[in-house]
Amino acid sequence: MKRYILAALAILCLSPLRGQEIKPRIIIVATGGTIAGIAASPAENAYTPAQLTVESLIRQVPQISGKASVEGLQLCNIASQYMTPLIWIRLAGVVDSLFSGDHCDGIVVTHGTDTMEETAFFLDLVNAHERPVVFTGSMRPSNSPGADGPANLFNAVCLAADPAAGGKGVLVVMNDYIFSASGVTKTHTVNPQAFENPDHGPMGTIRGGNAVFYHPCHERLLPEKRFSFAELANRDLPRVNIVMSYAGATSLLFDTLVKNGTEGIVIAGVGHGNYSEQIENSAKKAVQNGVAVVRATRVLQGGVSSDTENTFEGQVVSRSLSPQKARILLMLALTVSREPAEIQHLFDQYP
Repeated sequence: MKRYILAALAILCLSPLRGQEIKPRIIIVATGGTIAGIAASPAENAYTPAQLTVESLIRQVPQISGKASVEGLQLCNIASQYMTPLIWIRLAGVVDSLFSGDHCDGIVVTHGTDTMEETAFFLDLVNAHERPVVFTGSMRPSNSPGADGPANLFNAVCLAADPAAGGKGVLVVMNDYIFSASGVTKTHTVNPQAFENPDHGPMGTIRGGNAVFYHPCHERLLPEKRFSFAELANRDLPRVNIVMSYAGATSLLFDTLVKNGTEGIVIAGVGHGNYSEQIENSAKKAVQNGVAVVRATRVLQGGVSSDTENTFEGQVVSRSLSPQKARILLMLALTVSREPAEIQHLFDQYP
């Protein structure tokens, strides 16, 4: 990871000459995805993601030079279905180095849309800095007739340069809407209007580089209650898996994960986090044997509260977090505690 941090530190923005306008310093950290993708021809739906470099992305949007002093850093160049916790930790290290060294006023992360919400949420949990971090991407490749990447990148840079975006945690900007990292999720496979916050809606909009926030944001977790990046950098994150319930679901997958050493399981249940009788019996045994179990739901709205059916001692409920985000919080929670009550307290931060 050291080489990524050294690369970040090498991006030092030059002081403006006397008389020049002082613009916000924004660093774009690129990870690949559709925004960097290329189709064989503009008429094709199929494309290859993660082809363009961060420099190419910046050249596509010359207008951003009027809004900020922009530099680019290529962290990786992959399709986001190949994203890993190891890359999350590298990204967190780069963000921490850039802000700690006062090398920029804000950071934009370009990312594939498939797992953008997961990377953004992980970074939100470990980033203690108050300066803006904004994720963006695109639903269409760079050479599509309706490519949405340039507009999304322009908006993301403008938002990262806006002092009003500071202190609100990691943000996601797609198709003119601003979302919190904890609430945003992908709800359409191909349409540019693909991201929503099913329970609370967007935090605001940005158009023409001007952001408007609809309402006050939920209070951000205090830095001392957040997870320490320094402690995560030199260890493997606990193994946590997701098991989905459905009509007739057996406990085979659940039991296999437990036998193979998983430290936590998130159940993507039906309805209010409900699951089959076989999974219920296995979940009770797993908790008794020290495996953390979180009850989440595959339903987009409503979340899972403590007043569920067939509750049992030691089970944690996900509150408003989706199964994929509950997994991330549980991974981090297990680095500091194995007690269900303490883990539940962390999930209660997301009502």
